[in-house]
Amino acid sequence: MKAAVVTGVSSGIGNATSRALLDRGYHVFGSVRREADAAPLAEAYPGKFLPLVFDVTDTAAIEAAARLVSERIGNAYLSGLVNNAGIGISGPVLLQPMDEIRKHFDINVLGPISVVRAFAGMLGGDEGRSGPKGRIVNITSIAGKFVGPFFGAYAGSKHALEAYTDAMRRELMLYGIDVVAVGPGGVDTPITHKGEAHMGAYSGTEFGAAIHATETELIARIRDGYSPDFVGRAIADILTVKSPKVRYALVKSKLRDWTIPMSLPKRIVDRVMAKNFGLAPENRKYAKES
Repeated sequence: MKAAVVTGVSSGIGNATSRALLDRGYHVFGSVRREADAAPLAEAYPGKFLPLVFDVTDTAAIEAAARLVSERIGNAYLSGLVNNAGIGISGPVLLQPMDEIRKHFDINVLGPISVVRAFAGMLGGDEGRSGPKGRIVNITSIAGKFVGPFFGAYAGSKHALEAYTDAMRRELMLYGIDVVAVGPGGVDTPITHKGEAHMGAYSGTEFGAAIHATETELIARIRDGYSPDFVGRAIADILTVKSPKVRYALVKSKLRDWTIPMSLPKRIVDRVMAKNFGLAPENRKYAKES
């Protein structure tokens, strides 16, 4: 039995990845925070999809879910683990509440680490299991490599997950478990709309005008990006391809949003962003007056 665990399947990339795997004959164990959120998948794929109810910050609940999965797959190895659950709330570094910043690292970094630790045995660490060893896919982001203004907490957590992915890949070679990072660019998912909604909290600050400019350009690019279904199918491919790359940048306008900004000196990118988003020193007086 080919089986995979996917976190955060209630919507967006996690939901699309689950469907792509289920359509390929996988059994999928998908995490949600409320069982009702998994109802559409459970109804569409009876007997093939099983919800796991846990928050990625709840270690005890993750471990309980791992025991359930172990019972269901018997002595076989788990084919894959997709760490997708995450949050993205934007805000200026100087003003974003510290609790909100910490929440990004709790969910986007410590969460995947806890999940990997709970399922590592089933992926290849347990010697008593049979079949091919499993593969881990950590969903990072274009922001794991390239950061725009006001995305510091989200991008910082994704940078950290990129680093942990490298560490995991090199350490888990001992067990024959491969670890791959997938960094999507713009994908129109609920996390995008939640992040956009929080931008309004800073409209009356010195960063208000710059935040509005950032919203206008970057959110438009996100909505013009790949669909969750496209990204889900790509992740399913990465889980099953024989020799995957260590990292995939799923960026639709790759030249504009990846190749050029990643190739230019950072000071040049800084100046372009300051001009485009109104973050140069001369913009401060206007920001105060507006």
